Amino acid sequence: MDERISTCNDAILSMAREFFSHSPISFDFSKYTVLPGFCDVHVHFREPGFSYKETIKTGSMAAARGGYSAVCTMPNLNPVPDSPEHLKIQTDLIERDAVISVYPYASITVGEMGKELVPMESMTSAIAFSDDGRGVQSDSMMRSAMERAKSLGKMIVAHCEVNDLLHGGYIHAGKYCIDHGHKGICSESEYLQILRDLQLVKETGCAYHVCHISTKESVQIIRRAKAEGLDVTCETGPHYLVMDDSDLQEEGRFKMNPPLRSEKDREALLEGLLDGTIDMVATDHAPHSADEKGRGLAKSAFGVVGLETAFPVLYTDLVKTGIMDLDTLMERMSYAPARRFGIPIEGFSLWDLEKQYPIDPEKFLTMGRATPFAGKTVYGENQLTVHRGQAVYQIGK
Repeated sequence: MDERISTCNDAILSMAREFFSHSPISFDFSKYTVLPGFCDVHVHFREPGFSYKETIKTGSMAAARGGYSAVCTMPNLNPVPDSPEHLKIQTDLIERDAVISVYPYASITVGEMGKELVPMESMTSAIAFSDDGRGVQSDSMMRSAMERAKSLGKMIVAHCEVNDLLHGGYIHAGKYCIDHGHKGICSESEYLQILRDLQLVKETGCAYHVCHISTKESVQIIRRAKAEGLDVTCETGPHYLVMDDSDLQEEGRFKMNPPLRSEKDREALLEGLLDGTIDMVATDHAPHSADEKGRGLAKSAFGVVGLETAFPVLYTDLVKTGIMDLDTLMERMSYAPARRFGIPIEGFSLWDLEKQYPIDPEKFLTMGRATPFAGKTVYGENQLTVHRGQAVYQIGK
C-alpha cells in the first residue's frame, strides 16, 4: 500500500494496511490519500419520530459517504431521549441500522422544554446532555444541569440562544436582511447566552461545549474563557467558514440556525479555527423534506444537510487555497472531536483529492437535499470508507 499523502497516525495507517491486505477491493493507491475517519459531534438523523426526513440508516450511509466513522445524534426527536426508556428506542434503531458508530445525546430537560431536568444518573450511556435546537433559558436550570453533569463526569453541550432577543427573526440582522425586508436574528442572541453559561462553568467546573458558533463575539468570548483555564470547547460549521450573508438567496437551502452572519463574523470564525479557539468542525446535518425547504427563505424550516459535502468544501476553500494545511483540517474534523468526546477513531477513508466535480444534491445518500453548496465545484471525492474492518461505503456501490 502506497500512501501518496497521509495525515493519519500510525494506528490508522496500520488499520488501513490490515484491511487492504485481506480485502478483494482493488484500487490504484498511487492516486489516493488515506484520511482518518471523521467525527461529527452534531448531526440530526430524525429517527425516531421524523423518519420522513431521515433515518438512522440513511443518515449513517450519508456520513459514511462523507468519510465519517462516528457521529453524535442530537435529541430533538419524538420521543425526546429524556428517559432511559426513550433513549433505548433510539439505541435499538442504531444497533439495528447504523453502518458507522452513532452516539446519541440525551436531552438536558424533559421534552427539551427547559422546565425539569432529566434523570441524568440513569442516562450516563448517552454521549453527553444537550437541548439542541433550544437554549436553556433559565439560569438556575442550567446551573443545576451543570452541577449534576459535573458529578457524573458528563459534558453539557449547549445550543446558545436567548429567546427574548429573537423577535421572529430567521436570517442574520445585517445588510441583506434590511435590503430585502426580512426579520433578523441579532448576534447578541447567541453570545449573551454563551457569556451566561461560561460564568456558570466557572462556578461549577462543568465540562462544557458550545454548538455551532457563528459570531465574532462568540469567538472572542471563548478565546478569553480558554485563556482563563475554563473547561470549554466549541464547534462551527462548514457553511459559516466559507459563506456569509452576502451569499444569501431567496431559497430555503440558505436558511439555518444560527444564520449565515457577516463577512467580519466569517473572518473571525476562520481565525478562531486556525488558532484553535474553535476546536472542531461539525456539520449540524439537519435534513428536511422538499416541501419543508421549498417555501422560500422566510417560511422554510431551519436546517441544511452537510455530511456529504463538509470535507470537499473545506478542502477546496481552505486547503487548496493555502489558508489551512491538511493536517490541521484533520485535527478539526477527526482527532479533536474524538478526543474531546472520548470517541475512538475506528475507521479511515480513501480520497481522490484531484477529482473535481459540482455538488449535485440529487446524488446524495441523505434523504435531505437542501444545501447552500448546490452547484459549487469542489475537489475531493471519497472512494471508500472502512469502519471496524468493514467497507461501509464504496464509490459506485
